[in-house]
Amino acid sequence: MKKILVTSFEPFGGEMLNPSQIAVAELPDVIDGVEIIKQVIPVVFDESIEVLYGRLKQEKPDAIICVGQAGGRPNITVERVAINVNDARIGDNSGMAPVDEPIFVTGPAAYFATLPIKAMVQHCNEAGIPAAISNSAGTFVCNHLLYAACHYGALNQPGMKAGFVHIPFVPEQTIDKPTMPSMSKVDIVAGLISLIKTVIHVNEDVLITGGAEH
Repeated sequence: MKKILVTSFEPFGGEMLNPSQIAVAELPDVIDGVEIIKQVIPVVFDESIEVLYGRLKQEKPDAIICVGQAGGRPNITVERVAINVNDARIGDNSGMAPVDEPIFVTGPAAYFATLPIKAMVQHCNEAGIPAAISNSAGTFVCNHLLYAACHYGALNQPGMKAGFVHIPFVPEQTIDKPTMPSMSKVDIVAGLISLIKTVIHVNEDVLITGGAEH
């Protein structure tokens, strides 16, 4: 493995910052000998795919890890699956709010992430950073981007690993949300580094529990 593309998002939903943009910007440019390419993605449905696909065609990375904010989640969550639907509870940063629309009309119903998601969670927890598997990336731009990344790999670069990581709010985002959990930027960055190292070094995922009853 020579190159990993790590994407983040700009602020959205009335927030003044997005912890993914801050944390990804602080990642080293090289991790365990692998070049880390960073790209900020707009929180706009169609434009997000255009920016992503342009960078994928340019860089041809061995893996892509998309990172986004999941306010309300207490830990770092590695997504298992993306579904072929846009169903927006709020407008994106251009005001678009599609309801029950496919991301790609001819695409499959869903894609599983191709990263070693359980090993990533295991190693992150062993590093002292709370992490878990998530079985829903939502139906907003995060799911949209994960689906698009997997779709690109399936059609154009089958050997590329692809997945998505959601991170919590950082503490400054919860000043006016006192019941919301948060995680320090230092811990988020350390967690992302742990996840990236796992992607670099683990070719086959571990068989451990990661399921959910609901």
